[in-house]
Amino acid sequence: MTVPKDNIFVLHPVTDQFPGVEYCVNSNPPWAEAVVLAFQHYLVMLGTIIIISSIIVPPMGGSNVEKAYLIQTMLFVAGINTLLQTWFGTRLPVVIGGSFRFIVPMLYIALSQRYSFYFEPHIRFRQTMRGMQGALMISSILPILFGFLGIWRIVARFLSPLSAVPMVTLLGLGLYAQGFPLLAECVEIGLPELIMLVLFSQYVPYWWKSKWLDRFAVIISIATVWAYASLLTAAGAYKTRPPNTQFSCRVDRSGLVSGASWIKFPYPLQWGRPTIHAGDAFVMLAAAFVSLIESTGTFIAAARYGSATHVPSSVLSRGAAWLGIGILMDGLWGTGTGSTASVENVGLLAVTKVGSRRVVQMSAGFMFFFSILGKFGAIVASIPLPIIGALYCVLFAYMSSAGLGLLQYCNLNSYRTKFILGFSLFMGLSVPQYFNGYVVTTGQGPVRSRSTWVHTNIITAFI
Repeated sequence: MTVPKDNIFVLHPVTDQFPGVEYCVNSNPPWAEAVVLAFQHYLVMLGTIIIISSIIVPPMGGSNVEKAYLIQTMLFVAGINTLLQTWFGTRLPVVIGGSFRFIVPMLYIALSQRYSFYFEPHIRFRQTMRGMQGALMISSILPILFGFLGIWRIVARFLSPLSAVPMVTLLGLGLYAQGFPLLAECVEIGLPELIMLVLFSQYVPYWWKSKWLDRFAVIISIATVWAYASLLTAAGAYKTRPPNTQFSCRVDRSGLVSGASWIKFPYPLQWGRPTIHAGDAFVMLAAAFVSLIESTGTFIAAARYGSATHVPSSVLSRGAAWLGIGILMDGLWGTGTGSTASVENVGLLAVTKVGSRRVVQMSAGFMFFFSILGKFGAIVASIPLPIIGALYCVLFAYMSSAGLGLLQYCNLNSYRTKFILGFSLFMGLSVPQYFNGYVVTTGQGPVRSRSTWVHTNIITAFI
């Protein structure tokens, strides 16, 4: 009996560089196309900044005015750090932006008892920000020393494809809480965004034989669903809905447009002289180390989607050093969070099939523009968060698949290989779930200690 040819398992050839990339790291699309692609990178990284500022500003005592200016500052510093990383760091097409890994340390500082004596919200915000600045500047020493002294180069030499698979894969899977749960806060907006993004990036280009629809799928889907959300808001669809629903679904509830100034230039030490507390610094060091590991995996994925060869350990070490300088910049300007290589922007490289370094550098221009002209930036930043959550469902998935793509360099016929892969992936999901459940039920970490910063360090490292 002859087995049909379609049912035969065929081995695909191993490729050092990812095929199908329209523009690699060193090639550049036409200028008009590059501008639109750069604006897409700006839109994608903006979502993370909005989420982080929405989480940390209220506990700090800030209002919409402080939130709007903090977003402007984060954008400005992200533009500086992106250019530094693409010029002097890894020189890969990566955006350096705010990191979710610093949220726990920032909340630890914001909720510290020493700031509860400031009853004026504006003063409390500034004092808390000064404490965050000092902790960020101290924590930046770790990646700077690891990078410039070559310590991270030694560590990166042990990053074989087998060890890189779980690290890169878990970077995407570990951010699942920012995907569909965020989308589901307003399903009637988030779900159409997800459906449109999948259609325009995966199906419509093949139906119409077009090369540009998938390249601009993000901006097309956002513009369409944002207009749809504006119509729902204008029609009064959410007038009688609960406040949380209105905040998630309406396009006029962010408060950023009214809080932002027309023109304001962020500058170093704008909140005052940084203050340093040992416990804050130790907590922030843990976050900086996690960000360093996260960025290393992101560099590997960016090289893959940029059609570059595997990143040498010396380049990863140089990228770590400039990441540390980026965190130092965060402390100087007072962004309220540390920096990392943006996972979602690497996913955008895969969606657009454009890994050009120039496009990412041009996106820094949009960061500078909208950070200085605050009103214009606030209008763009008023995109409902469920739309951002829908983007993450696709972009983080591409990040995970970048790690799985490294399996082609592994011997999958080895029991030892299967154990390492299965065990690391399983434990990488199971251990954080244990800490999450423990914190939710008991309000603290599983390690018994009288030092609050010890608990926060453990939570930062494992959640």
